[in-house]
Amino acid sequence: MALLLKRIDAGGIQVAALYNRRSRYDTPAQRAAKEKASSEAQRRMNQIYSYQKLELRLAVNFPKPGSGLWVTLTHDDAHMPDSRKEAQLRFKYFLKKLRDARKAAGLPEPVVFWAPEILTSESGRWHQHVVVDSTGRDFGMIRDCWIYGSDIEIRKLGIPEPGEKLPPWYDPDADEPGNYFRMVARYMTKELRECQEYESRPGLHGWSCTRNARKPEVDTVTVEDDYELAAPEGSEVLLDKKKPTEFAFYHVLKYRFSGSRTDRKAPKTKRRKTRRRGLSL
Repeated sequence: MALLLKRIDAGGIQVAALYNRRSRYDTPAQRAAKEKASSEAQRRMNQIYSYQKLELRLAVNFPKPGSGLWVTLTHDDAHMPDSRKEAQLRFKYFLKKLRDARKAAGLPEPVVFWAPEILTSESGRWHQHVVVDSTGRDFGMIRDCWIYGSDIEIRKLGIPEPGEKLPPWYDPDADEPGNYFRMVARYMTKELRECQEYESRPGLHGWSCTRNARKPEVDTVTVEDDYELAAPEGSEVLLDKKKPTEFAFYHVLKYRFSGSRTDRKAPKTKRRKTRRRGLSL
């Protein structure tokens, strides 16, 4: 008997699920138990991946503290858009100016994640939440490219230092303390979920990104039945959920890897056997 190991490699965040593989020799009870375990493991993975898809994308594109910038762009009175569509067009123009400025300075094309434009209920101002990769020459460039107001907040992405002004996304009571990728992802999608327009436009995307943004690597391999799923030494475990049953089990593990990438040991895997048609077994 062998087990299936599904892994999501998002650079700064790793997610893995281990569960039973069905066999043609299983009894009906064993088959039902394994189907239930694998379905539960997949459900757990889907919950993580759907809710944290933005989190994992941020983790793989900005793996180190300070490699990304949290930016909030706000329109002033003289440039207040009349609609969300107009706000979107202005943000697209900002992205074009930023690309051109980066190119003129000999810098790589920016990697940008953004939430839909939000109309603040208190101030009545449109504003945009953005995460962009840091080159070390960005603060003045971003301010020059945003021509619709001087109310611009820029700070390095990472856990705030003691005494530093806390960013709006920081949640001291977060379910994964210290995981700022999750905090930022929750905040970037929070306002859209609470926005009244979301109720009338359920298909409105929660976030977008530039095409050059990297995606997490996902693969599924077969491992020995005695394989144990464990986080590498020195990593921080964020989620560890295991549920054994009489015939089957699943184990979902999520952790932040803090050591050298070469320190990770790949599990021993088996090549999947392919069934030949036309042959009796």
